[in-house]
Amino acid sequence: MEFTASQIASFIDGKIIGDEHARITGVSPIENGESGHLSFVAQERFSHYLDTSRCSVLIVSEDIITKDNYNPTIIAVKDAYLAFQVLMNLYQEMQGRKEGVEDGSSIHETAVIGEKAYIGAFTYISDKAKIGEGSQIYPHVYIGKGVKIGKNCKIDSGARIYDYCIVGDNCVIHSNTVIGGDGFGFQPTPDGFKKIPQLGNVIIEDDVEIGSNCSIDRATIGSTIIGKGTKIDNLIQIAHNVKIGQNNVIAAQAGIAGSTTIGNWNQIGGQVGIVGHIKIGDQVKIQAQSGVNSSVNDKETVYGSPAISYNDYLRSYVHFRNLPEIVKRINNLENTSKDHTNE
Repeated sequence: MEFTASQIASFIDGKIIGDEHARITGVSPIENGESGHLSFVAQERFSHYLDTSRCSVLIVSEDIITKDNYNPTIIAVKDAYLAFQVLMNLYQEMQGRKEGVEDGSSIHETAVIGEKAYIGAFTYISDKAKIGEGSQIYPHVYIGKGVKIGKNCKIDSGARIYDYCIVGDNCVIHSNTVIGGDGFGFQPTPDGFKKIPQLGNVIIEDDVEIGSNCSIDRATIGSTIIGKGTKIDNLIQIAHNVKIGQNNVIAAQAGIAGSTTIGNWNQIGGQVGIVGHIKIGDQVKIQAQSGVNSSVNDKETVYGSPAISYNDYLRSYVHFRNLPEIVKRINNLENTSKDHTNE
């Protein structure tokens, strides 16, 4: 597709500085700009690109614009990062959605497929499953018995959604993620560990995005719940009966053990481990690689393993990174004290 700077500015309510007829045929990272391409500058530390970028048009946050003439054409906006996101979403919509059922798919006669939905080749949809209007189910997806998927969802190739799980509207589930596998429930007996049947499901509320290669286990009884607006990165394990609130972000390789409850608007860093049967409050920040083994109150920031208050951790780190030297000094003091005692 080809656009002029003037057209792009109209999409994002921007003000043009330069040639409004400059034509754009693609996008580039700001550090690898190309003629005929568009990029953005949202922070002061990248402002040197306003004069040096090879891009034809730049979307720029207005608070870092300092003059009336630059090498590329500038589209000034309040927040360049958000404006660029708006453009990318518009572009994606312009690509259009697929519709219809491709050859090679298998759809049970009792399944219900909504209008304008797309079912890719070699997808299997079990009995009594429901696919919402406009949802996109890509090739090689498995949809289990009684699964409900809402409107305008995107389920990427290779995803598996097991029996009776529920996915809300406007959700994205990336490739090879498994929703509703058995929770890790086993009872120790004299004869070994005996499996406890996992009879619940997973409920994913509206506007959730789940990365690739994640596992979200069904509840033993009841539901594992992922709250509205939550965003889950790749390679994440969420165990049975976990309840996650709204608008959380969870970074890659985190693991959350069974029956833990997580509130709203939390930020959980990469490789965080959270034990089972605890409660994480609202607006909590858990730093990467932390191990959380007790409940965390609202608005706390924690770090370390076991995780403690972030500020306490930093103060402690000043000491334990110098621990060998501190031990050496203590030993020297003890030896000096012994020498004085012997005298």
